[in-house]
Amino acid sequence: MDPILEAGFDEAMMGLYVRAKTEANYTATYYHQMLEEHRGVETARRLVMSETPSDGYTAMWERRKLGLTVEALVIQPEWAAVFADEPEVTERARQRLTEYGYFDEAEG
Repeated sequence: MDPILEAGFDEAMMGLYVRAKTEANYTATYYHQMLEEHRGVETARRLVMSETPSDGYTAMWERRKLGLTVEALVIQPEWAAVFADEPEVTERARQRLTEYGYFDEAEG
């Protein structure tokens, strides 16, 4: 993967941590640890592909802030190349967001 793209994705993933803390009053300690250990791409892969939503995802859903989730970041067009070889990641992210009404809220 292009190192510049990967670094940008890492930065965007860390940005979610900061925004969740400031905009939703949620400190995602485990998420931050994952980023430190695995960086952005692997952290996103693990969270999105897990069978159940993460605690952070659930917390953002409860706060009506699904736009601050890894799933919402992964489906953004600017990051399409990050998971181009793993379309199941973006598909799973989109599926989870759909299940939780993200697109209904975004349109409304």
